[in-house]
Amino acid sequence: MRVLVVSAPLTGHLLPMLPLGEALWEAGHDVLVATGGDAMGADTGDLPVIDIARDVSFARIAARIMASHPFDARAELAGTAGTRMVARLFGAVNEELTDGLVTVVEQWRPDVVVHEPLAVAAAVAAARHDLPTVLLENSLFDGPSLVRVTAASKIMQRALRRHGLEERGLPAPEVVLTTAPRSVVGERTGLPMRPVQRGGGEIPAWLRVPSDAADRPRILVSRSTVPGPGADPMPAALAAAAEVDAEIVLVRPEPRIERRARGVDRVRTVGWVPLVDVMPLCAAIVHHGGSGTAMGALAAGIPQLAVPGAGDRRHNAELIARRGAGLSGKVSAEALRRLVDDGELAANARQVRTELEAMPPPEARVPDVAALD
Repeated sequence: MRVLVVSAPLTGHLLPMLPLGEALWEAGHDVLVATGGDAMGADTGDLPVIDIARDVSFARIAARIMASHPFDARAELAGTAGTRMVARLFGAVNEELTDGLVTVVEQWRPDVVVHEPLAVAAAVAAARHDLPTVLLENSLFDGPSLVRVTAASKIMQRALRRHGLEERGLPAPEVVLTTAPRSVVGERTGLPMRPVQRGGGEIPAWLRVPSDAADRPRILVSRSTVPGPGADPMPAALAAAAEVDAEIVLVRPEPRIERRARGVDRVRTVGWVPLVDVMPLCAAIVHHGGSGTAMGALAAGIPQLAVPGAGDRRHNAELIARRGAGLSGKVSAEALRRLVDDGELAANARQVRTELEAMPPPEARVPDVAALD
């Protein structure tokens, strides 16, 4: 069986899809990954990749959409726009991806198309050739609703019209796979699949010592790889460090933050490290609210402080706080102390970890995909 795996041209969108692609590959199926942008730099292992976004500039499209809708743009930056801006933004991105993906399907002839919610162009290409689809959720948002609002955007309707799908619309996916824990996001109609994040890489010896074996509890502080408001909680964490009896570890700090951190008691810095491997060695994590880091902390079973921000970051932070597995809000000494002292937060985080561990792994979902052939 041939399986085309499609993600939007962003690394954070592709990485959660690779474990299922690898499981299909290891089961003997032919797999081709279609993406673009910075996702082309991701390590896809043995999986071949095709660039479907060579002429697509995500930054250019985002700037144009934000400038055209200033009111909604402000709401998006605050994380209060719901799906209005994401539908416009990814509608525009997918409109530019659709024709290329239709060509890929024509030439490579997959039997099944697996795509994430914000790669709606894949659903169009599949419908154009009457192929079954698998929708793989890769965030804490409801996947089918993201597909609906993105496909319904005015600009994406152009692509549906070009390919004769405007009247009948996109068919529902044959299979929906959800990786979000139900205790955090509520009931979902999809089949559960355990989210697996890929690790590997060098970890300094001092960071390999588990937090509970160290002199003080360790709080990891991570920032987004995408610049923007609220993307870096490190300045606030550094300012609060003197009031917290914990080791504060800043991951990939900007040069000016790294210089400020030198000599500050109980603060250490480290370059790139695999967060999925480091988080279980820590007592807690502070981050920008991105879905990848949020899911990683839930899988590690450690409390997290997610700073509400643009896009889905406020949504993620509020879900985590509502579950009691972490906090949502600004970085402060009080919040950092609570992360390491509040036993209820730690217990709830461990409960979610147990919930995720009980979900079927990606290889258990291979038969569900293969049955569509």
